[in-house]
Amino acid sequence: MFDYVIARATANANIEQHCSFGPLRVLLKSDADETLLTVDQSGANLDIASPDVSVDLTLAATADAWAELRKPNAAPGFQTLSAMRRTQNLIVTGDMVKFQQHMMLLELLFANLGCDAPITVSTDGIEPSLEPFTGRYLRLSLDGRTHRIYFEEAGPADGIPLICLHTAGSDGRQYRHILNDPAITDRYRVIAFDLPWHGKSSPPEGFQKEVYQLTTDRYMATVLAVSDALKLDRPVVMGCSIGGRVVLHLAMRHASRFRAVIGLQSALYAEDRSLGDPAPDSPLHRPDVHGPKQAGASMAGMTAPQSPPAERWETMWHYMQGGPGIFAGDLNYYFSDGDLRNGKALPLRDSSCPVYLLSGEYDVSATPEMGREVAELIGAAHFEVMKDVGHFPMSENPASFRGYILPVLEKIAAAS
Repeated sequence: MFDYVIARATANANIEQHCSFGPLRVLLKSDADETLLTVDQSGANLDIASPDVSVDLTLAATADAWAELRKPNAAPGFQTLSAMRRTQNLIVTGDMVKFQQHMMLLELLFANLGCDAPITVSTDGIEPSLEPFTGRYLRLSLDGRTHRIYFEEAGPADGIPLICLHTAGSDGRQYRHILNDPAITDRYRVIAFDLPWHGKSSPPEGFQKEVYQLTTDRYMATVLAVSDALKLDRPVVMGCSIGGRVVLHLAMRHASRFRAVIGLQSALYAEDRSLGDPAPDSPLHRPDVHGPKQAGASMAGMTAPQSPPAERWETMWHYMQGGPGIFAGDLNYYFSDGDLRNGKALPLRDSSCPVYLLSGEYDVSATPEMGREVAELIGAAHFEVMKDVGHFPMSENPASFRGYILPVLEKIAAAS
C-alpha cells in the first residue's frame, strides 16, 4: 500500500535537507495492518511493524482514507496529511514536535503535490518582458507610528479602485495574476499591498521589542489608512482568509466607505479541528521547528490537488518566507479577535455595502459550508462555491478563479 512512498523518497534530491532534524520512524496504521516507515538522510525503508521497535509517530487512518489520499484528485479533506488531520480522517499521535519538524517531508512522501511529474526545461527560453504593474512604497502613520507600506498596482488611475488583501502570513504577491489580467485592469485600478510586517512592508521602528499581534481594529485601520493615503473613492475591497473576514467587519462598520466587498474564503470563525496530541507551543514559532517550512507544509493541505503544481508551490513558497512570529500573530485575529459568532455579524443584514462571497471546494479551514452560513445569515449579494479550488483561489489556481471573479467584478462595475 505504501510502496509509492519509497519511490518518492528515492527520487527526491532534497531528502537529506528534509531530514535535517534526524531520522524518523513512523508507524503507519491502516485498519488492522501496521507498517513501519523509517526515513533518514539516505532514503526511506518499509518493514513489518514489531512491538519491540520504538517509533516517533503513529499515523492512523482507514484503508479507504489512505487509498483516497493516493488518488491524483483526492476528495476534499483527503488531499494531504494535514488536510486529513483537520477533517479528522487521520489521527497523529506520538512526538508532535517531531511531526511538526518533519511535516514537509511527510507531505512530500504521501501527498500528491506535483512532485512525481518530471520538470521540463525549455531549450528555447523566453523573450524578456516587463509585467504591466508597478511597485511603490507608501509612507503613512498607523497608531501614531511611521510605516512603509509596499504596494503594487495596475490599471487606469481613474478606474474603479480594487484593494486586494492577502492571507495570514503571506503577502500581496498572491494577486499577481489579477494584476496581470487586462480583463480586470482595463476597468479596475487594482492595488495589492503587504500588511505591515509582511512581505516588503517594514515593521515599525522598535519592532524588536514587540510581539506582533493583528487585531480587528488594527486591520481595519490599516485598510482605511491606505485607502485615504491613495485618495481612493469608495473602493471595492477583496480579501482572502483573514482578508475575507475583515471585509465583513469593514462592510459592517464602514459601509459608506466602500461600493462593495468581496470575501474569498469568508467564515464567521476559524478553528483547528485536528485530533491528536498537540505540540506544547505553536509550531510556527519554536526554536526546534523550522517555522517557515512548517507553515508552507501546512498550507499544502489548504490547496486543491487540481491546482497546477507550479502555482500550488509558489503559494507555499510565500509562506516559507514570512518573518518570525508573523503568521502566528495574524492567527490571533483569525482564531480569536475577529470571531463573528454569537450574533456579531447580524448588523451586516442592514449594511448598505453589498457583500459578494466565493468559497473554494477544497478549503478545510473556511469550508464551503461555513461560507454558505455567512451568506444566508447576512443575505449576501452573491455566494458561490468554486470547484477544484482551495483556500487560495487567486494564487493556487488563477485560471479557474478567473471564471468566478470576472462575473462578480462585472456586476459591481455595472452597479457603479
